[in-house]
Amino acid sequence: QVQLVESGGGLVQPGGSLRLSCVASGSIFSINVMGWYRQAPGKERELVATFTSGGRVNVGDSVKGRVTISRDNAKNTLYLQMNSLKPEDTAVYYCKGQRPRPDGFQYDYWGQGTQVTVSS
Repeated sequence: QVQLVESGGGLVQPGGSLRLSCVASGSIFSINVMGWYRQAPGKERELVATFTSGGRVNVGDSVKGRVTISRDNAKNTLYLQMNSLKPEDTAVYYCKGQRPRPDGFQYDYWGQGTQVTVSS
């Protein structure tokens, strides 16, 4: 099992910045993808950014150029730096981890989410 705990959300003004953190614990040795997703009220969950164990980064189109995903392996922590925030970035942000299954599919693990609200 893998446990993911997010923090760092809050209320920020348009144009501001936030850094989200996700601490992973448990059977994390085989995680091969970690990333951030978000879900706004009435909308589907969408990709923000992911980081593979090989170092490949994938960033969602709606946040491209405004977010940076990074990790500290020593602290088992994934970060999401968000800049130039817009009201449409308001959502619950979730940390996700994936590790392979023997059948070729993936186990998905989700954190509880952290609320980000962008408003003046």
